[in-house]
Amino acid sequence: MSARVPTSKLRVGVLASGRGTNLQAIIDAIEAGTLDARIAVVISNKQEAQALERARRHGLTGVFLDPKPFAHGSNSREAYDRAILDVLQKHEVELIALAGYMKIVTPVLIGAYPDRIMNIHPSLLPAFPGLDAQKKAVDWGVKIAGCTVHFVTEGVDEGPIIIQAAVPVLQGDTADTLSARILVQEHRIYPRAIQLYAEGRLRIEGRHVLLAGASDPATGSLINPSL
Repeated sequence: MSARVPTSKLRVGVLASGRGTNLQAIIDAIEAGTLDARIAVVISNKQEAQALERARRHGLTGVFLDPKPFAHGSNSREAYDRAILDVLQKHEVELIALAGYMKIVTPVLIGAYPDRIMNIHPSLLPAFPGLDAQKKAVDWGVKIAGCTVHFVTEGVDEGPIIIQAAVPVLQGDTADTLSARILVQEHRIYPRAIQLYAEGRLRIEGRHVLLAGASDPATGSLINPSL
C-alpha cells in the first residue's frame, strides 16, 4: 500500500450495527477540527441502530440496508456486500471505518477497498481476536489489555496494526468494567488512526504499518501489578 496523497478532505464511510460510540468519537473529532475528514455516509444492517440516529442528529446521511432480502443463496453475504459497495461508491467513499459492525466483511468489499478498510477491536491484537475479547482477557487473567485499530483483511482481526492503546486489568474487573475502560481509549485512537491516513502518513510493508514522521515513544512501561 502506498500512502494517500491528500488533495481534499478524506471521505469516510462508516459501517455500524449498534450504539455508534466510535462513530460519535469520529464525528466529535471532525467537529473539533482534529480530524480532517468528512463522513460521506453511515450504513447499518440494523434499522434501530443508535448509530443511524447519531448520524441524523449531525446532519449526516444514514442508510439502513436490510440484510433479509440477501439471506438466501450460497453467495448471500457477497450479495449484501455488493449492495453496500453500491452505496459507498455512490457517496464517493475513500476509506471505510467499521465501528461496531457485527458482520464479517467479504472479499467483495476488501477487493474494492484494499488497504482502505479500518476496524477497531477491544484487545491488544493478536491476542483475543473475534467476539467477547474483554471477557477472554478477564478469564485468562491478563494484567494488561487494550484496543487496536487495524486494516481489514480476509482473516478475522488479522490485518496490519495501525495503532494500539493499553489499559491495566484491575483486580475485581468484569468484562463490563474492563470494556468501559477500553472504550475510553477506543474513542481516542480511532479518530487518530483515520487522521494519520488522511494525512498520507501510513504505508504498509508486509504486516507492518509504517508511520511517516513518527518519533519514538517514551521508553516508560505500563507494568501491572506495579513494581
